[in-house]
Amino acid sequence: MAIETVRIDEQGREQLIRLKRHTGIEHFNVLARWAFCASLAEPTRPPLRLFKGEPALEIAWRVFGGVHHNLYLALLKQRCIHDGLAVDDATLHEQFRLHLHRGLGYLAADKSIRSIGGLARKIDETPRAA
Repeated sequence: MAIETVRIDEQGREQLIRLKRHTGIEHFNVLARWAFCASLAEPTRPPLRLFKGEPALEIAWRVFGGVHHNLYLALLKQRCIHDGLAVDDATLHEQFRLHLHRGLGYLAADKSIRSIGGLARKIDETPRAA
């Protein structure tokens, strides 16, 4: 399996807490899915970034993806292929983490997300990747 554990840094954990408070969505894995998909919808690659230290939060991949964990992995693989990247385990893990953290940043910074409805509207407005 390409990804066994979703690792979220301290900034990402704080963003999840903020999103949880604003949307009322209780589970971090659900919010993380929204963030991942928001980033995938962007036409550009997420910027490279160095993750320092230990993760502040870890979620098992099957908890992150729920019953659709294979779909999320397929979406990630397709995005890597689209971006001209390899689909080896190391690349998939790196790209997943970059997409997840970019998506968390997008969602947490958006002042219009003050409810689950605001989150849904944000996702509906997100540009679609070609």
